Amino acid sequence: MLTPLVGMQDADITLQSRPHDLAHWNPSGKLAVVTGASSGIGRCLSKRLTEAGCRVIAVARRADRLQSLADEIHRDGVDDRLQPIRGDVTDPATHDQLESLIRSRGGSLDLLVNNAGIGAIGSFEEATESRLRKIMEVNFFAPAQLTRRLLPYLKSSDDAVICNLGSVLGHRAVPDKSEYCASKFAMHGWSDSLRAELAGTSVRVTLVSPSTTESEFFDVLVDSDANATSKSFGSWPADRVAAATLAAIGKRRSEVILSLGGKLLVYADRLCPPLMNWALRK
Repeated sequence: MLTPLVGMQDADITLQSRPHDLAHWNPSGKLAVVTGASSGIGRCLSKRLTEAGCRVIAVARRADRLQSLADEIHRDGVDDRLQPIRGDVTDPATHDQLESLIRSRGGSLDLLVNNAGIGAIGSFEEATESRLRKIMEVNFFAPAQLTRRLLPYLKSSDDAVICNLGSVLGHRAVPDKSEYCASKFAMHGWSDSLRAELAGTSVRVTLVSPSTTESEFFDVLVDSDANATSKSFGSWPADRVAAATLAAIGKRRSEVILSLGGKLLVYADRLCPPLMNWALRK
């Protein structure tokens, strides 16, 4: 069962009195933007959304993978609910294209999933400055700026959600992933602030923090040793993460940590940070 952070379960529901606060968010008939949709969590989530009746604008850099996703959805009997957009989330031209497409669809956006991300493994001391900048650009600056651009369209919906894909490493950092952890801590803090700023509006903010996901994520590490390995804290298949993400959106959760391993990592750190520093270094 998905369990939000201690003390966070439905904590912000009391701040607003809109009737739909107490109901599930229903994807049927809604319009969504999903970034990083060509593989992993983004691909699986795009499929689940279209199957639930949502129109999805799927964004990714690999046109062939996007076309494969569109073909797969069509074979499953779903009509033209998926609109693939080849583009880089760090490129303002991609933001322009998304904004134009949303306007052509009525000017209202119901769901934005900031999922695109990259990672790296290796000592911070021995890494390059460019590695830090690349990861922060894709994992934090790009989704933050895209959200700023699309907020007017989200506010035009009477029932909108911003879903940010964070990580358990945005709650407890680990060695040799300093840049990735920093980007996810930034995503975490920004999500909390944005949620507070949007309290009283029609836009909710959900932060989903998976553990290691079985996907292509670690096949495209930035400036990392090809033989680098990563410790896992409760690995889940991408489709299971997508299902849990859609459930969190539907239940209007503020924040969820996925997997038992991920929860143990976070809660153990809260109980005794020095012990966790020693254990993780070992």
